[in-house]
Amino acid sequence: MNEERLSRERERLEAMRLYERKYEGDYSLICGVDEAGRGPLAGPVCAGACILKKDEEILYLNDSKKLSEKRREALFLEIKEKALSWSVAFSDEKRIDEINILQATYEAMKKAIEGLSTPPSLLLIDAVHIPDVSIKQVSIVKGDAASVSIAAASVLAKVSRDHFMKEMDEKYPEYGFAKHKGYGTKAHYEALKKYGPSPIHRMTFLKNLSEH
Repeated sequence: MNEERLSRERERLEAMRLYERKYEGDYSLICGVDEAGRGPLAGPVCAGACILKKDEEILYLNDSKKLSEKRREALFLEIKEKALSWSVAFSDEKRIDEINILQATYEAMKKAIEGLSTPPSLLLIDAVHIPDVSIKQVSIVKGDAASVSIAAASVLAKVSRDHFMKEMDEKYPEYGFAKHKGYGTKAHYEALKKYGPSPIHRMTFLKNLSEH
């Protein structure tokens, strides 16, 4: 990377430290929390929690949806290597059907926070407020693009879930999970019509199947 591009990338990352800078004087261990997989018809929702070391540089870190798969995979390894503490947790399709997707997402987020080796003093969360958590929370709209900690958590959640769905593709190859990761693509709806739901489909998400 040339000097000019490197300088621009460092400026972009510095802008994404706005919330970390705002709170680091009062809170020593700031943890980003985000989820992946609220929308798919199949598979779990996954939450990531990540405490980055202060001023740790992870170039190209961004909202996981803005990154290529190759870049996400590389960042996934780098985040795990450089983070002070990180954790991912899942709520599976049965739990989603049982308590609804939002409650299952909160549950996965709580499990991810509890799985950290170092307890955080502040949570920065993308767009939601997790109920029944005693740690102070700051909810940030579009937080995965506005905070390095949330961006790191979003990459951890997205890549962990993608890996799981690739494993499920080997188990249930007829649905194409490796490609669409359980989201409602045309090919996925066609497979559902042909084969019916698999054991990992969210039955509460398939109520309108006849419309497709």
